[in-house]
Amino acid sequence: MRNRKQWILLAGLLIVLLMFTCCGQNNKTPGDGSEQSSVLAVSSDPSENNEESSSSQSESAAEREDTALKINVQVGDHLFTATLEDNTAADAFFEMMKTAPVLIEMRDYSGFEKVGSLGARLPASDHQTTTHEGDIVLYNGNQIVVFYGSNSWRYTRLGKIDDLSGFKDALGSGDVTVTFSAA
Repeated sequence: MRNRKQWILLAGLLIVLLMFTCCGQNNKTPGDGSEQSSVLAVSSDPSENNEESSSSQSESAAEREDTALKINVQVGDHLFTATLEDNTAADAFFEMMKTAPVLIEMRDYSGFEKVGSLGARLPASDHQTTTHEGDIVLYNGNQIVVFYGSNSWRYTRLGKIDDLSGFKDALGSGDVTVTFSAA
């Protein structure tokens, strides 16, 4: 298992190197990894490197905020917005929503989450995660889980409800239909 992780890490590093060598510095777009180029630049003055890194990191956060994918999450008559994560599972979930709204019959589980089958598999990248109210995650590659409490398990993060006002009440204590759609 350890050997497989090392190969995956090595492959990731090679991809990053190829991106920097193949993609010129003039065609930067948010999310293409180019925001890290200034962090990798080395100056003979160490203070310049720190300023450049800080500036690049804050600009990258602002760029990500501007380009974040938003979705609608409807629970009964209540409509909420959510911001999707920047990962392949969230991208695949969004692609499904672009075709048609995704309706999921969700059942209550253990008094802190609603879970339902997506009816399709998404690319999972599970990590040990502690969830909080409003988190939307992928479980087992094909289950969507919406949290109104907290749990710790291996999930792939998909997104988070932006404003939790009334969210827990909208989910209620029983089964519910949740509709996810592109905003």
